Amino acid sequence: MELKAAALIVSLLAIAGAQADVSADQVADVVWNYFTQLGSNAQEKVDQLQQSEISQQLQTLFQDNVQTVSMYTGDLKKQLIPFATELHARLTEESRKLKEQIQQEMEQLQARMSPFADDVHQQISKNIQELQTKLAPYAEELGVQVEKSTADLRQQMVLLRQNVQAKLEENIGSLQSSLTPYADELQQQINQKVEDTKRQLAPYADEIKAKVDESVEELRKSLSPYAQEMQEQLTRQLEGLSFQMKKSVEDLRSQLSEQTEQLRLKLSPYAQELQQKLEEGGADLRESLALYAQGLDGKVGQQVEEFRQAVMLQGQNLNRQLVQKMEEMRQKLEPHTDTVGDHLVFLEKDVRDRFSSFFDSLRQLGN
Repeated sequence: MELKAAALIVSLLAIAGAQADVSADQVADVVWNYFTQLGSNAQEKVDQLQQSEISQQLQTLFQDNVQTVSMYTGDLKKQLIPFATELHARLTEESRKLKEQIQQEMEQLQARMSPFADDVHQQISKNIQELQTKLAPYAEELGVQVEKSTADLRQQMVLLRQNVQAKLEENIGSLQSSLTPYADELQQQINQKVEDTKRQLAPYADEIKAKVDESVEELRKSLSPYAQEMQEQLTRQLEGLSFQMKKSVEDLRSQLSEQTEQLRLKLSPYAQELQQKLEEGGADLRESLALYAQGLDGKVGQQVEEFRQAVMLQGQNLNRQLVQKMEEMRQKLEPHTDTVGDHLVFLEKDVRDRFSSFFDSLRQLGN
C-alpha cells in the first residue's frame, strides 16, 4: 500500500527542524480516524477538509509539539489537503482488495482446520484459561499500587490540613503570612503525588503487553500442528489478534494517564480555594479557614476514592477485553464463520506499521 507518507512526514519534520516530539502512532491515529470516519459520506467530508478534517487535526498535533510550525501553516495546509484526499481513495481501494484476500485466506484456514475442530476448540479454550490465570495477578497488582498511591496522597493531605488547623489554634495575628506557604505546598503536593501515581502505574501496560506476546505465541504453537501448509495464514490471523489486544492495552495506558490528570484537575481547586481565602482576608477569615480545613479530608477522600474505583474498573475491563479477543479468535476458526469485517484490523495494522517503519528510518538518517 503506497500512502505517500514519505513526502508528508519529510515535509513536516523538515518544518519542525527534526525536533518534533510527535510519534508515528500519533500521526497514524489522525490518519486512521480520518479514514474510518469518512464512511459512505466520503465526498461530502472531503469537501469540508479545509474547515475541520485531517489538515486541522495534524496541524494541532504538530503545533502542540513544535513551536516553529505556526510559521508554515499555509504550506502545511497545501500539502496536507491533497494528501488526505488521495489517502482516502488509496485506502478505500486497498481495503477492498484486502477484504477479498483475508476472506479467502480465512476460508482456506477454516477448511484446513475443520477436521480438527474439537481439538482446536479445546486448545484455544486452554489458552483462554491460561491467559485469565496470567492476567489475574496483574489486576491485583494494579489494585495494590492504586491503593498505595491513593493512601499516600490522602496521608499527605491530612498532614497539610493538620498544619493549617494548628496555625489557626496558635492565634497568630497574621494568618495570611503564616498560612500562604501551606497553600503553595498543597498545590505542590497534589502535583507531586499525581506524578508519582502516573509513574507508578506506567509499567502496568508494558507488563500486560508482555503477557499478550506470551499468550499469542503459545496459541500459535498449539495451533500450528492443525494448520499444515497454512502457517502463513495462521500467522497473519494471530498477528491481527496480537494487534487488537495490544491496542486495548494502549487504550488502557491512555486512560490511566487521563485519569491521573483528571485527579489533578479535581484536587487543584482545593489549593486555589485556600489561596483565595487568604487573599480575600476579612474579619471572619479564621472561621472560614477552620471550615475549609474541616471539610478538606472528606473532599479529597471522595475524589481519591472515585479515582481508585475508576482505575480498578479500567483494569478489570481490560482483562475482560483481552479474554474476549481470544474468544473471538476461537469463534473465527470454527467452520463457516463470517469474517467480513476482519480486514479493517489488518488494514489499520498495515497503516500503523508503515508509519512506524518510516519514522524509524528517519531517526536512523538523523543519527
